Amino acid sequence: MTPFAAVYTLHLLAALIWVGGMFFAWMVLRPAAVTVLDAPQRLRLWLEVFGRFFVWVWAAVLVLPITGVGMLHLSFGGLDGAPRYIQIMMGLYLAMLALFIRIQALQLPELRRALNAQDWPTGGAALGRIRRLVGFNLLLGLTLVAVAAARPTF
Repeated sequence: MTPFAAVYTLHLLAALIWVGGMFFAWMVLRPAAVTVLDAPQRLRLWLEVFGRFFVWVWAAVLVLPITGVGMLHLSFGGLDGAPRYIQIMMGLYLAMLALFIRIQALQLPELRRALNAQDWPTGGAALGRIRRLVGFNLLLGLTLVAVAAARPTF
């Protein structure tokens, strides 16, 4: 395996974990949880899910820029030689990172506080805000994947 192949593989795995996890949560887990669980159980489930998933997202957040910069230097000799789609991907990553940090630092503690106080309406509102941010982040992630797959030369 070449150095580029190893770095590329790690990069793809990190992206798949992050974007795929959001897709699963949004399209599969959320509808199933709404169907089967009452509000308090659903809020507890999501707090557990976020706690476990966000460990993996933090790993992806660290791996993606390291491997991305590695591929940038291995393929293009640095940012100056990189095509525009690389810069677009970097910008989308930064937007996704900002949304994730917002969820982690602001929304998740609010959800945790509401659950500890058994304030289900406040917890539901916090979960709704998280859901919208995750949905927007999922759209950004899918856009990023599409840009990477298309590799436009503009």
